[in-house]
Amino acid sequence: MADTHEHVLDGSRGSIVVREWPNRRPRYLALVVHGYAEHAGRYAGVAEVLLAHGAAVFGPDHVGHGRSAGERVVIEDFEDVVADLHAVAGLARAAHPGLPLVLIGHSMGGLIAARYAQLHGAGLAALVLSGPVLGDWALPRRLLALDEIPDTPISPAALSRDPAVGAAYAADPLVWHGPMKRPTVEAFARMLDTVSDGGDIGPVPLLWLHGDDDRLVPLAGSRVGIRALRGKALTERVYPGARHEVFHETNRVDVLSDLVRFLDEVFTFRDA
Repeated sequence: MADTHEHVLDGSRGSIVVREWPNRRPRYLALVVHGYAEHAGRYAGVAEVLLAHGAAVFGPDHVGHGRSAGERVVIEDFEDVVADLHAVAGLARAAHPGLPLVLIGHSMGGLIAARYAQLHGAGLAALVLSGPVLGDWALPRRLLALDEIPDTPISPAALSRDPAVGAAYAADPLVWHGPMKRPTVEAFARMLDTVSDGGDIGPVPLLWLHGDDDRLVPLAGSRVGIRALRGKALTERVYPGARHEVFHETNRVDVLSDLVRFLDEVFTFRDA
């Protein structure tokens, strides 16, 4: 397993812990943006593939997540998280000036990464979204209509067909295993509207990865958001039978190969 370093940044609402998978001679930078209730450390496998491909990899734990500060899983405004991510990009660029930057967001991280691309797309070489919370995601509406949000945490079985993934998730002390909290659900609803109304990402190449058996963030709802977000260059990969975490699925080798192939095409075009 690759070595990691940790950095601590002053975030919008407290300290943000950033995991770095260092590369002495990188040819590009990759920022990995994790999803709800989890943390950047769950993407070590993705980071190792990116390292072998030539990236220096950075991944923050969002406010209220992992080792970062804040009440667990409370995000009052996703614009603050986007600002924190921009600070992480600054950290990566300061360490490796002049290198192209790729943003990779999963689930809630896909929502954050999409907003980042709308605001800062001129500084991105590519955007990758995995099972992104975009478009018509019904869960916030359903939860906000209730007087009390039920204590129904994410089912580990919904993540992947690989039972080892669910078992590791359930045993991970840095994962939140409790209910969603109303301020976060309200922030989700607002940011979904903001991204939907925020325009497309223009020339930024976009790779969209999704499982067609994703029950947490259903494919059809995300497709609505991708249609509004996509710019001039969309690559779509939908995996039959795959659940929410395609990077951790039983066909993860194929998914990661698609990611590397996409990045090869991006950098070949940039260098042409």
